[in-house]
Amino acid sequence: MVLLIVDTQKLITNKELYEFDMFVSNVKKIIQAARENSIEVIYVRHDDGAGNALTKGTDGFEIYEGFQPINDEKIFDKNVNSAFRETGLLEYLISKDEKDIIVAGLQTDYCIDATIKCGFEHGFNMIIPAYTNTTVNNKFMSAEQSYRYHNEHMWNGRYAECISLDETIERMKSSQKLVAFNR
Repeated sequence: MVLLIVDTQKLITNKELYEFDMFVSNVKKIIQAARENSIEVIYVRHDDGAGNALTKGTDGFEIYEGFQPINDEKIFDKNVNSAFRETGLLEYLISKDEKDIIVAGLQTDYCIDATIKCGFEHGFNMIIPAYTNTTVNNKFMSAEQSYRYHNEHMWNGRYAECISLDETIERMKSSQKLVAFNR
């Protein structure tokens, strides 16, 4: 089991996001729970390329202050929506024989959606804790509608397990107990 934190970068982690305060609080909780239960935390950052606001080397590209990696937590950079495409993440997870991936981050209707579907296609059990992903309004639907559509309709039971934050944390604890038992 690993925790994948996707695109929680300074430029796009802001008050325009649906349920921003709850999102920040829940992501902090899930990161803390992962660390307390020896679940690896892996970060992914999106690079839009030279000349764009979300570009490697800019302050906005860096991970949001409240979610900063510690010690040797891995960071993979990407330039497409999926965290798995040409980043080395897929190969890394396969080499570690990981099966369960908890996903949190930004944005629900872009990189989180692509990462969940691609992870599913690669055979991973994708786990989505409630209110650990979010997005902004777009011209087709509000941020709330987009969040609810993906979390309550599109992913759950198809591509992922969309479960409560508390249930996710309990699974982390159980996973760690199982690892300790098997040693």
